[in-house]
Amino acid sequence: MRAKTRTDHGNATQRLFRTLEENRRGEAVGMYSICSANRYVLEAGMLQATRDDALLLIESSSNQVNQFGGYTGQNPASFAGFVREVASQMNFPMERIVLGGDHLGPHVWRAESPEKAMAKARELVRDCMRAGYSKIHLDASMHLAGDPVEKNKSLADEIVSARAAELCAVAEETHREMQGGSPAPIYVIGTEVPIPGGEQLETAAPETTRPKDLARTLETAQDAFRAMNLEEAWERVVAVVVQPGVEFGDNSVFAYEHDKAAGLAAFGEKNWQGVFEAHSTDYQTAEALREMVKDHFAILKVGPWFTFAFREAVFALSMIEEEWLGWRKGITRSGVREALDHAMVADPAHWKSYYHGDDAALQFARKYSYSDRSRYYWPQPAVQQALHRLLSNLTETPAPLSLLSQYLPKQWEEIRAGNFLNDPVPLIHSRILEVIDNYAYACGMKAAGP
Repeated sequence: MRAKTRTDHGNATQRLFRTLEENRRGEAVGMYSICSANRYVLEAGMLQATRDDALLLIESSSNQVNQFGGYTGQNPASFAGFVREVASQMNFPMERIVLGGDHLGPHVWRAESPEKAMAKARELVRDCMRAGYSKIHLDASMHLAGDPVEKNKSLADEIVSARAAELCAVAEETHREMQGGSPAPIYVIGTEVPIPGGEQLETAAPETTRPKDLARTLETAQDAFRAMNLEEAWERVVAVVVQPGVEFGDNSVFAYEHDKAAGLAAFGEKNWQGVFEAHSTDYQTAEALREMVKDHFAILKVGPWFTFAFREAVFALSMIEEEWLGWRKGITRSGVREALDHAMVADPAHWKSYYHGDDAALQFARKYSYSDRSRYYWPQPAVQQALHRLLSNLTETPAPLSLLSQYLPKQWEEIRAGNFLNDPVPLIHSRILEVIDNYAYACGMKAAGP
């Protein structure tokens, strides 16, 4: 398969729309979505997009970024500003970046009444639009306080769709109010059912979405859009989130199986105007991701795998620092691994309901779980200080290549090939790029696999 170029004229949102249309017509092209606020991940994404002459899709979730700060401490405007800052430093053009909102809806406020939660969700959608987001995932699938609840049953499709249409109306109204010819938003509907950020599964793969359930979701959603006079917006619903049977837990990854998803793919070809969006695609093989794109899972969402790779690189550099500088006088070792674990133990809110077992099991999971709940703690000041000390130590006193061979062997090869210097930041980027490369290949942005 030849690599596809993304340098055609038109704004980035329109070009993304056309890429998804190409997939709908049978071309094995797609788009991966970086769901992360980690600076090093975003920098690596921009390096990859530069190499591939591609668009870059960056998304923030409602619990990550919202009008009250989310767990990153950023609202939509500040997150958009952060992306612009990184792009400027990386000399990457903002006109090739699509900003998206993931799970935009009342998820964060689900303990509140529908009236209060939806009011906050409407405000979030409005703020995202004003900040320049143009790919909007409308997700109102969660029960809110006071909603009718049946044991082991999801919220009724009619309620979910009506609330999603309500949020769409806010986005459309906000777009009409905006000046400067901003692109009309494109929409994603539906949900994969598991909680954002990875399912707590270890023994069985999640059930692939059944075509009959998808048919009902689409019919109900279209009816809800029509009821609010959103027919024109419906034409810009480019994807529906479905469960392709992929997921990951602390120590397991459930691989994509084409045969199990074949019926879903065939249904989509005949009965759906758009493509599929797949969440939790982390840790799949390059070939599995490629197969998913061919089966019309044209938007591949990924988050923890990128920060997992970032954490791997930092831990490797920490071990290099210990071997190389730990015994030298006048050098203060960073202690970054210890600082990270101390932060997680001091505030277990982001991992305590995800990790289970005795103290040894929890200590291991905090470091090495596929769910990578450590990603919530890197922004903390003490952890940032330790990371900066690590980078400073290895910048001022670069480690010998023999240590890189031990702890970062692929990066050792890259340095020997003259691809970059022995500097800790390019080493971190390189490890993340190993992962992104799988997605670039899967989406047809490069002809050969990693």
